[in-house]
Amino acid sequence: MRVAVAKYPIGMPASFDDFARRQETCLRQARELGARIAVLPEYLSLELAASFSAEARGDLKASLAGLQAWRGAWSELYGGLARELDMYLVPGTFLLDVGGGRYRNRADWFAPDGVHGWQDKLQLTGYEKQSGIIEPGNALSGFDCDGHRVGIAVCYDVEFPLPVRAQFEAGIRLLLVPSCTDTAAGATRVRIGCLARALENRFFVAQAVTAGEAPWSPALDVNTGEATLYAPMDHGFPADGILAATQGDALWACHDVDVARLELSRVHAQVDNDRDWPQQLVARLQHWAGEPDAGAPQCETAPA
Repeated sequence: MRVAVAKYPIGMPASFDDFARRQETCLRQARELGARIAVLPEYLSLELAASFSAEARGDLKASLAGLQAWRGAWSELYGGLARELDMYLVPGTFLLDVGGGRYRNRADWFAPDGVHGWQDKLQLTGYEKQSGIIEPGNALSGFDCDGHRVGIAVCYDVEFPLPVRAQFEAGIRLLLVPSCTDTAAGATRVRIGCLARALENRFFVAQAVTAGEAPWSPALDVNTGEATLYAPMDHGFPADGILAATQGDALWACHDVDVARLELSRVHAQVDNDRDWPQQLVARLQHWAGEPDAGAPQCETAPA
């Protein structure tokens, strides 16, 4: 099963039709590369705000309100492309109106058989909290894909081990991460989060990113990072955990993901982070050895 993740340069479509034509071109390219799954980046829907007035596209609240008129067309576009191209698609995220002037950062899942699911972002970044209009999701989802289980963690969510662990324990072996980061520090945090989740759960992680600059948008202004596919750092996989990554102006990074091979590799694993997960709950914090400095906090034995 080949997975393609995009390093998507943010553009300025003049209309939804312009946007749709570019999406079809990009996804056809992924299909020509043999992809069965294609992942686009977080906040992709905000590219549509480029067609608004300068005042509206420069204001997050106005941009999100304006996007809602295209929710139906968005679903029809990607649902149709999933069927036509015989692919599973995660077209980044759509900031969806959930009532009361609040929006959820939703990653849709479109399957070639017409199934439409979604995963809302659970953890909000500082920017999202400060917006005052974006709220977190409250549930985890899983999706069937050619006999395997796939999950989604939207950007910041991949930096939190426990929800991702719950996805792993539900049978997910491929985690898709649509992301958008505007600083080198943010890109590093998400990259390390992806590597850590691949390591501790011994599964595959696929991250898509935004690229370029969009000074007209408060959310898409500057973009960093490389689209990357990650694997556990163990026998049969790259030592650095990187299966494939974009370089330069490349739009897609692609690699075959073999879940059966992943499961078989556990037999000869150097480490068993996934199976040893419960053991980390056994250790207890003890008294510090030696005499603490005057005024230093004292540490009692923590309960098991």
